Amino acid sequence: MTDALKRLSDEGVAIWLDDLSRKRITSGNLAELIDQQHVVGVTTNPSIFQKAISSGDGYEQQLADLAARKVTVEEAIRMITTADVRDAADILRPVFDATDGQDGRVSIEVDPRLAHNTRATVAEARQLAWLVDRPNTLIKIPATKAGLPAITETIGNGISVNVTLIFSLERYREVMDAYLAGLEKAKAKGLDLSKIHSVASFFVSRVDTEVDKRIDKLGTDEAKALRGKAALANARLAYQAYEEVFGSERWAALDRAQANKQRPLWASTGVKDKAYKDTLYVDDLVAPGTVNTMPEATLEATADHGEISGNTIAGTYEQARADLDGVEKLGISYDEVVQLLEDEGVQKFEASWNDLLKSTEAELTRLAPSEG
Repeated sequence: MTDALKRLSDEGVAIWLDDLSRKRITSGNLAELIDQQHVVGVTTNPSIFQKAISSGDGYEQQLADLAARKVTVEEAIRMITTADVRDAADILRPVFDATDGQDGRVSIEVDPRLAHNTRATVAEARQLAWLVDRPNTLIKIPATKAGLPAITETIGNGISVNVTLIFSLERYREVMDAYLAGLEKAKAKGLDLSKIHSVASFFVSRVDTEVDKRIDKLGTDEAKALRGKAALANARLAYQAYEEVFGSERWAALDRAQANKQRPLWASTGVKDKAYKDTLYVDDLVAPGTVNTMPEATLEATADHGEISGNTIAGTYEQARADLDGVEKLGISYDEVVQLLEDEGVQKFEASWNDLLKSTEAELTRLAPSEG
């Protein structure tokens, strides 16, 4: 083991685990990762819960109780997932207190079937915040067109938000604008802005997966030279946008009111292509004030052989722009790629949620007490 995770943390990158399960909580594994691997937060999504609950590990008693009460499958899932998030939040509470609310946070996502419904998303965000009832929760809202006003409204209500499924630079700017508008609403209501936090989850590896697929179809040497360049370029230009927005006059007014910056969070950091080093989206996206949420395999790989050599984003903007322009010149449309990835992202989470509904319903049926 190297001290790569400590070096990453020292560079100002908050290390969050992109996974949660009841077994991870009850076995002491999560507490161990916090204690030994510099983990200071947890993110979840519908796919993570689908995998955890379908494994059955640790959920049997609660499922049996829910079956005995004849609750709906939707209510059962809410009870199970919010229980896990609440317990994880309690384990992370000392980190939350030590970092003045910056870290020690656990994210839980609104029902992905509401991704295109602003009003329902706001209502669901309020309900989840109430159900979990922990100050160190982040409610995840997808960065769809309908999600943007929902972000503003939710932040305006004083609820901290993790904005998810961001792929494009234009959408990322809209997300930051939605956050600032929410803070302005909260300020007008007299809320304490220092208590409101947010991260913007900018997805990384999926961009390379889609762009590289199109590069491979072209097959030219010119195209191959840009393999594995798009995702890092996109993320680095996102950081440039973050620096601009949070260096603006509009932000300065909120800063004076004790508001917190919305940190960029690198999501989808597990490397999908075995041709690339497995710590690529960690080693090459180091900059202060960021979060990197890693699946456990990426966390372990970084701990074992990550190469953390200071800030790897500063001074890269010109090259990043050139790389994205190069991809565009090959006839690969950036706008088309990022819109496809957003659409697919919502569909994948919906599919996972539907799988979770089906598998949980089957368990509730199996465990239902016989009449009489």
